[in-house]
Amino acid sequence: MITATPIDALPRTSTVTINRLKKLGIQNYINLLYYFPFRYENFSLISPISRLQPGESVTLQGQITEIKTEYKRRRLTIQKAVLQDDSGQIRIVWYNQPFLVKLLQDKRISIAGSVESYRSSISFSPKEYEIINYDNFVPLHTGRLVPVYPQTYGISSRTIREKIYFVLQQYLESQDNTQEFLPKSILDEFALTNEREAITDIHFPKNTSELEIARDRIGFDELFVRMLSSRLVKKEWEQEKITKPFKFNKEIDAKIHEFIEKLPFKLTNSQKRSAYEIIEDLKKNSPMNRFLQGDVGSGKTVVAAIAAYASFLNEFQTLVMAPTEILAMQHFNTISNLFKNYELKVALQTQSHKTFTKKKNDNNEFDIVIGTQALISDYVKFDRVGLVIVDEQHRFGVRQRAILKQKGSHPHLLSMTATPIPRTVSLTIYSELDLSTIDEMPEGRLPIKTYVVPDIKRSSGYSWINDKITHEGVQIFIICPLIEESESETMQSVRAATKEYEHLKNDTFPKHNVALLHGKLKGKEKDKIMQDFKEKKYDILVSTSVVEVGIDIENATIMVIEGAERFGLAQLHQLRGRVGRGGKQSYCFLYTSTKEDFAKKRLHFFAKNNSGMQLAEYDLKVRGPGELYGTRQHGYSELKIADLSNTQLIHKTQRGVEIFMKKYKLKDYPILKSMINTTQIDKIAHD
Repeated sequence: MITATPIDALPRTSTVTINRLKKLGIQNYINLLYYFPFRYENFSLISPISRLQPGESVTLQGQITEIKTEYKRRRLTIQKAVLQDDSGQIRIVWYNQPFLVKLLQDKRISIAGSVESYRSSISFSPKEYEIINYDNFVPLHTGRLVPVYPQTYGISSRTIREKIYFVLQQYLESQDNTQEFLPKSILDEFALTNEREAITDIHFPKNTSELEIARDRIGFDELFVRMLSSRLVKKEWEQEKITKPFKFNKEIDAKIHEFIEKLPFKLTNSQKRSAYEIIEDLKKNSPMNRFLQGDVGSGKTVVAAIAAYASFLNEFQTLVMAPTEILAMQHFNTISNLFKNYELKVALQTQSHKTFTKKKNDNNEFDIVIGTQALISDYVKFDRVGLVIVDEQHRFGVRQRAILKQKGSHPHLLSMTATPIPRTVSLTIYSELDLSTIDEMPEGRLPIKTYVVPDIKRSSGYSWINDKITHEGVQIFIICPLIEESESETMQSVRAATKEYEHLKNDTFPKHNVALLHGKLKGKEKDKIMQDFKEKKYDILVSTSVVEVGIDIENATIMVIEGAERFGLAQLHQLRGRVGRGGKQSYCFLYTSTKEDFAKKRLHFFAKNNSGMQLAEYDLKVRGPGELYGTRQHGYSELKIADLSNTQLIHKTQRGVEIFMKKYKLKDYPILKSMINTTQIDKIAHD
């Protein structure tokens, strides 16, 4: 099939370009066809030169009658050309592109760009051009809706556009275009265009109407494959049988009830509801696969502890995996405290705290084992795991979760997150999981007062904080942002935090004790700093976003976030949740020097809303899921076209999946089966 052709076969393409395409994940022709534009330039208006108006984005077509290079200082060259059509002429200027002189001399060209006012006349700012050198000229870069692609260093959107056009012609001339992978009845039911037209029009639409039809089909495809994968996985889970099912009787029910009654606080109604849903799952013969969602500080850990206690009463072990040592330590302290008057034994397994080693591996004496990825080390063996709890599960790769589940024999799985997940997202990305939501805060929690603080008020803000520390003895978090997008802390972010720490310690708060925390410190160093901060040996903790989760300091009442515009709303919400853990009024200050209206609007919305769900819905709507959850968020990268805020499309796709499950068999649709096997089932938490 033409679509399986390796990208190396592209004609008139250098090895450097081939390698850069591969860097974008493009290995063959089908990868290139499914490398979709992320936006379009509308250059479809072809205008005579004499009718140009300032502010227009247009295409001009005419003859280059004059072109030359002028040499300026500091390696600057200017290419000045005159373009003429039947209605007049206009001067066009490029910078540092001397090759254009030879390329465009005396050529008839099509050129797209924007019209701008210049003194008493107009000027033309060129963006794209192409030479008209034959009668049946088909514009790619001008005179149409021009696709703009995600690019990497050394390869332009123009090059990607040309390569896709070549492959698309090969595809349309081959037999591959007959390979529709959805049943015709589903296409007819939802008025979807065929795959051939959708692929063509997503890249080179003749108009916005064609583009929307193509986007609707491809968005449906993406969600359909994702949802069908989830349904198939869920169906498979439901057919699995637990080797040794949990047993519940009056005695066990009474002990669970007694545990809840003896808690030092009263459970909220949503905590009770979530705990009940989990217990009901544990009573089944098929493994639980439940997703527990709760806002920052809503009390997910105690609900997980109730499930772990039920596991203990059935003589099973519970494994709890957290993404960071700090969060693992927090869970260890919280759960150990909850069970301090019980015979249940709790262990901690992280890089810095190893209860189990190759020499010491008698782990069956522990009933709850809490840790990081150290839990999945080969030498850590468990014989009686009945329940696996994964916190902030989107931070783990599927392989990590799979290995953890393999520590037991079809154990129950409870995933947890404090990252708010909009309903449309849970219907798609996590549709294979049953969802429980804790949607209310414990009694006595005061809403955190949040303010956006411009740089001009920084000094007065520091004075206010100084008074709060001096007169009320409160503690402060000051967060420095990541300097660049990364899956782990960068040295740039560490240096930024270190510089801010030195400034605050020596210049701003010289009378107070200031500590520095970042992810590059060793585990024992981080634990020591956090323990000292908890014991009030420090007044101020300067940190990177390593404190995003897992820090519980009741005396900390002020959160200062530097460069707040660099964070997504979900991450800001997590950081804000580090204060307000006690009964005192708490505050969050967002320092920003941005002048962007969009960024400021987001921050002011955040300041007015304490609900994680409202923030998630807002960020999903205005920035998209990739921005909301970051590049680490599992499941989003596959959705290139589908809009997760489009409830109509999501519900339409759900109905399509239901029709397929009732009427069709996957084995009869080999292309669809291949898509699911290669791109989806291995990527969701099937494990």
